[in-house]
Amino acid sequence: MSLASWFRWNDPPNRISQRNPTEMVVETLMMELSWQTKQAEKQQRERENEYRKIKTGVDYGWLVSYPKQSYDISPGERLQLEDMCTKIHPSYCGPVILRFRQLIAEYEPEAQEVSRLFRSVLQEAAEKIKEEEEAKKLARQWNTRNKTSLSLTTFKSRSRISPFISDIKTISEDVERGTQPTRRVWSMPEFRNAK
Repeated sequence: MSLASWFRWNDPPNRISQRNPTEMVVETLMMELSWQTKQAEKQQRERENEYRKIKTGVDYGWLVSYPKQSYDISPGERLQLEDMCTKIHPSYCGPVILRFRQLIAEYEPEAQEVSRLFRSVLQEAAEKIKEEEEAKKLARQWNTRNKTSLSLTTFKSRSRISPFISDIKTISEDVERGTQPTRRVWSMPEFRNAK
């Protein structure tokens, strides 16, 4: 028995897992949410420590021990957020995270408000995706209609209309020939010059 079979040196390197892109988007977005919640909680603690330090004039921060994470999203809300994340296309995952981070930096929310901000960013992205899909659908419809109308246009362009070879008599033809025009049956009265 060889040692190589024990250590798996000859095995091909493992590939990245072949997971569904939707699952990866959900996992990535939910990890970002939990990270931002932890950061908001940490900033909230720091603000409270600063307030206590200013109020009492003494720093007891070294004495206080905090739990790892005191705020957690309820299971129902987590499921709703995960469901909303499934509607996000993988190409929008990065922009959603950037927008979420931008709002976090702008508003500096407390830990309880982070999930609401996240929900608003997801709704905004879902609406944008929906609008783009509708625009693509309209463009496809327009392109298919345009193709059929182009075929009609080429058919119409084959039949040439020559205005000078028509049998319809016009006033300008009569004037050009110097002949008397025939009596017209139009809705306007006829005006003739008296010679």
